[in-house]
Amino acid sequence: MSRRLFTSESVTEGHPDKIADQVSDAVLDRVLAEDPEGRVACETLVTTGLVMVAGEITTRAHVNFPEIVRGVLLAIGYTRAEYGIDGNTCAVLTSIDRQSPDIAQGVNPGGAGDQGMMFGYATDETPELMPAPIVFAHRIVRRLAEVRKSGQISWLRPDGKTQVTVAYEGGRPLYIHTVVVSAQHAPDVTNGEIRETLIECVVRPMLPPELFDPDACRFHINPTGRFVVGGPHGDAGLTGRKIIVDTYGGMGRHGGGAFSGKDPTKVDRSAAYAARWAAKNVVAAGAARRCELQIAYAIGVSEPVSVHMDTFGTGVVPDERLAEVIAALFDFRPQAIIERLSLSRPIFLPTATYGHFGREPARIAGEGQAIETFTWEKTDGVQQLRDALGI
Repeated sequence: MSRRLFTSESVTEGHPDKIADQVSDAVLDRVLAEDPEGRVACETLVTTGLVMVAGEITTRAHVNFPEIVRGVLLAIGYTRAEYGIDGNTCAVLTSIDRQSPDIAQGVNPGGAGDQGMMFGYATDETPELMPAPIVFAHRIVRRLAEVRKSGQISWLRPDGKTQVTVAYEGGRPLYIHTVVVSAQHAPDVTNGEIRETLIECVVRPMLPPELFDPDACRFHINPTGRFVVGGPHGDAGLTGRKIIVDTYGGMGRHGGGAFSGKDPTKVDRSAAYAARWAAKNVVAAGAARRCELQIAYAIGVSEPVSVHMDTFGTGVVPDERLAEVIAALFDFRPQAIIERLSLSRPIFLPTATYGHFGREPARIAGEGQAIETFTWEKTDGVQQLRDALGI
């Protein structure tokens, strides 16, 4: 069997684009907390000392934009201007209009908030039913944040990226070939200390020993030799520029629509979640080892214009048959998705970092009670699928 390499990247919560995603989703959550029917399309720009929030928002909720922006920045760890931005003192600008009534007249009766195609993907190569490279890349950047915030590595700063290359044979992960880590740091630390500390304290604990041999793996740790200037001072950040980090690391296709800052009537978000939900249930049911589901919509129309399934030759029934069963068992009308996955709630800020998929359903603090997020990761359709397919 031939071997091939596949690479995926992830970024820390302090990466400029991810700051923007978090602000946009924090605004969305603030609206949904008071107004579950609010309409939000929120975009954020971050640069040195400045955050600008723009978009179309129609709601009866009161939204204090500076308070939201500052809360996000301070929670990440941007507490000093030398890090690229300071949540206590940065400028906050806003430019907000209402959603177009031309869109609303199609969405209000239950139609899709836009046209487009969305993809969901699942594979049995990891317990998360996600591709291994993106799972491992997310683990490393999570660990970077953990050791920074705990003070275990005092010289780390909020910005950072990682990249993991996995060797495959026969469609299965064989070993981890290369790990790249770029971590923002204080100016008074040596490259040797950075390399040794990050490999031992960040990379090694996060990778499975059956796939990771630190003596054979190739490492590129801060490969430019210096990463002091980072965050919004190093690069401007925008909402929606990390769509591959947010999904499957490039292993599955992407329809092109970003997620953060969009309320669930926007099928860019809700239908992508529903497609992952269905695809994950297919793999969890044993109907395929690997599958990709495409759903397409016309703006203002509730029923999808198409549902397409590809199991890459791993399905137990023909793909056409599986697509028919999926379409019958999973209601992909936008309002049905919102209701089934409980998406009209303030659950989206946790999705803005470390990927929207491959996460365990979890309860987060809500208004007076805990509310569940990552509902699209449930495998609650397994038995129905097995019964319908006779497996």
